[in-house]
Amino acid sequence: MYNSSNTKHLQQQSKYFLEHINDEKKIIHNIDDLRKVLRFHEYRYYILNDPLLSDYEYDQLYKLLEKTEKENPKLITKDSPTQRVGSSLNEGFQTVQHLVPMLSLENSYNAGDLIDWDRKARELTKLENIEYCIEPKFDGASISLIYENDLLVRAATRGDGVEGEDITNNIKQIRSIPLSAPFSGYGIQQIEIRGEVIMSKKSFEKYNDWLVEQGQSALANPRNAASGSLRMKDPKEVSRRNLEAFLYHVSYYTKDDRIKMAYDSKNKKPIISHPSSVNLLATHSGMLQMLWECGFRSPQKEKQVVRGIDEVIKHVHDFEDMRDTLPYEIDGMVVKVNDLALQDEMGMTTHHPRWAIAFKFKARQATTKLRSIEFQVGRTGAVTPVAKLDPVYIGGVTVSSISVHNEEYIKEKDLKIGDSVLIERAGDVIPQIVKSLSELRDGTEAEIQFPTHCPVCGSKLFKEETEAVWRCINIECEAQVVERIIHFVSKDAMDIKSFGEANVRKFYELKLIKDVPGIYHLDFDTISQLEGFGKKSIDNLHAAIEASKQQPLNRLIYALGIRFVGETTAKTLANAVESLFDLENKSEEELQELEDVGIKVAKSVYQFFHNKENIAMLHQLQEAGLQFNNEKRETIAAGGLAGQTFLFTGTLAKLKRSEAETLAEQHGGKIASGVSAKLNYLVVGEDAGSKLEKAKKINTIKIITEDEFLKLVQ
Repeated sequence: MYNSSNTKHLQQQSKYFLEHINDEKKIIHNIDDLRKVLRFHEYRYYILNDPLLSDYEYDQLYKLLEKTEKENPKLITKDSPTQRVGSSLNEGFQTVQHLVPMLSLENSYNAGDLIDWDRKARELTKLENIEYCIEPKFDGASISLIYENDLLVRAATRGDGVEGEDITNNIKQIRSIPLSAPFSGYGIQQIEIRGEVIMSKKSFEKYNDWLVEQGQSALANPRNAASGSLRMKDPKEVSRRNLEAFLYHVSYYTKDDRIKMAYDSKNKKPIISHPSSVNLLATHSGMLQMLWECGFRSPQKEKQVVRGIDEVIKHVHDFEDMRDTLPYEIDGMVVKVNDLALQDEMGMTTHHPRWAIAFKFKARQATTKLRSIEFQVGRTGAVTPVAKLDPVYIGGVTVSSISVHNEEYIKEKDLKIGDSVLIERAGDVIPQIVKSLSELRDGTEAEIQFPTHCPVCGSKLFKEETEAVWRCINIECEAQVVERIIHFVSKDAMDIKSFGEANVRKFYELKLIKDVPGIYHLDFDTISQLEGFGKKSIDNLHAAIEASKQQPLNRLIYALGIRFVGETTAKTLANAVESLFDLENKSEEELQELEDVGIKVAKSVYQFFHNKENIAMLHQLQEAGLQFNNEKRETIAAGGLAGQTFLFTGTLAKLKRSEAETLAEQHGGKIASGVSAKLNYLVVGEDAGSKLEKAKKINTIKIITEDEFLKLVQ
């Protein structure tokens, strides 16, 4: 249907329309091409489960066509994507008809869209204030289930909205979908339910790891993984994917008017009741409760019923802030008129119901061009390739650079200079390349050549057999020296305020500082002559440098930048010695006896303290007056929490995380690096995530609140 040539052409046209989205004349002139572009992307999304555009980019194109046709009705064609729901039918499964068409939802991206939709809803219903039910918009594959006389008789994909594919055998492999449900307890004989099949973040990560191990390409997102699994020929393969399902809508049902019953959820059986006692079928939220009571995983716990659009707007924004704490992906919230009678009164268009709207969160995926690769050298000598991209707005920021980690990662992702790539801002924090769009290559792309010599000092690079990272092992390499100084003065290390990265680089370029000990021998007379350095700023910098000399031993150990030694391990090492130079006398085996110090960490620490240059540097720092003795060791050992390990998770209300950890240590406690059987206390704040769930599975861990922790240290 689509070959490599027209695929590239259609993708180029996609970019053309996105770039000229406000040029009405060009859009009208090329509207037939716009429709072709949308049909192509429907095929990529629904049939191949391999999209070449982000959801946001597709929505922009669809809205562009919809707006243009609305303003120019004569341009509408019968086969326009706006006149039907996107197709997802193929020849692999039998086609079946839905009892009620599965329509799309109208999308909104800001509060203004929601306010406008609410205004229309109030005009249609002639009500001043409407009750709405809000629920997550699950990012998965849409399904339709039919139950008759309490038994599951058919499951289908969304298809073109009117017809879908029969996937009953595959759906039966999903354990969260009951094969029978007590709908008769509500007087229901036949019912059609809508929902979404999803793959949790954890299952998706495991599945992608497995694909890579098998030499296959990783999938772009959990939605594609779920959708592709539903179309597998072997139901046993589907069961291995660990899919889940949320059921969130009743589209149709028939009742037996001769008898109406309620359902006794406690005793798991229907009970005959007077008809007036069953009122769940009057509202959408009631329907969700009924599905929950019948054994379905409906968004009963996630839903929120509010009155008025102001409360809707507040809730969707609050939920967006917590989306990353959920175990599954959502890409927005769905707002529905709660009263089912009002839904019927409002009706629907050929494309979407008027009584519902989807509020889409900020786009977290986008497509762009990979223009070049820069190789950067870190403080440990690791050479990291950084992809330089055409700037693209995603998740609220503009992204133009992304780390691509190492040589093996580049090969795994099959990246080339000039590639079109799909990028994602995972967790709204760290951008990453999901995949290259190899179908769009035209032959001008170039292989990425990994350097054999350091791009800064020219020394030959070295790679351990067990590692994927190439390193410059020249300790005098300028890039490493600068990065080590930046790390040394950073907030979590020696915390020398006013001495940030920019000043480190400036002083190094001006030869005012050449190494870490040079921090304590700065020529402030020369600095005072530099632009931007007045008396107050110099006094502040000098005071911060002097104050750093009193930082505890664990901070100094962390500031040294020893490979694999983080803040927690630095505290472990500090608590094991009376003086920093005691570490020079410890063997690798003795280091491994310390808590959470494994073979790799022990080897790195041993090598650091048996390097002549490093020991010479430490003597210079000691002469400068830094704290080399562990003055807190005796106090810690004698504290009331001696021998107890603590870990903090979530947002604390009264203390900062660092303050809470320090408080625990002052009373003899130790800070654990993660959840394990060695952990004694997990202190839980608001929005606690995976650490809490993991801790619940280990009976020996005491899970306490911040207030309970404070009582322990009183």
